[in-house]
Amino acid sequence: MQKLLTIIFRISKGLNNIAAVMLAFMILLTVADVILRSVRAPIVGTYEIVGLLSAVLIGFSIPFTTWIRGHIRVDFFLMQLSPKPRRIVNIAAKCLGIGLFLLIGLNLIVFGIDLAKAGEVTPTRHIPFYPVLYGIGASCLFECIVLFCDIAKILKGEYE
Repeated sequence: MQKLLTIIFRISKGLNNIAAVMLAFMILLTVADVILRSVRAPIVGTYEIVGLLSAVLIGFSIPFTTWIRGHIRVDFFLMQLSPKPRRIVNIAAKCLGIGLFLLIGLNLIVFGIDLAKAGEVTPTRHIPFYPVLYGIGASCLFECIVLFCDIAKILKGEYE
């Protein structure tokens, strides 16, 4: 089990590293566009490229943020519970999260298939939307695995 958890951690860390590269590229692109606009030579399609990159950035950073428990949560009431009810609430919340991200991931992939069939692209640069939807959908499905690992950690008593 520990080997599987290590593999899941490395994959989520890799996705987060991709998100970090996307953020750096967004910054560089935006700065370059601002500088070039001052000499009346803007980069065409910057707005749509930054939009697509920010979608990838958010989608790919979710699994690692979940792994390190970096999301905001209010523990005030949860910490008032004894350990067993706290585990039950945590497991229930993780199960709801798995259901939610499973639905989101599958719907994004189906939507990506529809956009690929329709040939939908961005208006200015003609970048296809579907690879972004596939990537974010896969990241959401991977989030289900991360949440399942959290449940395993809770059951083993390693989550708190």
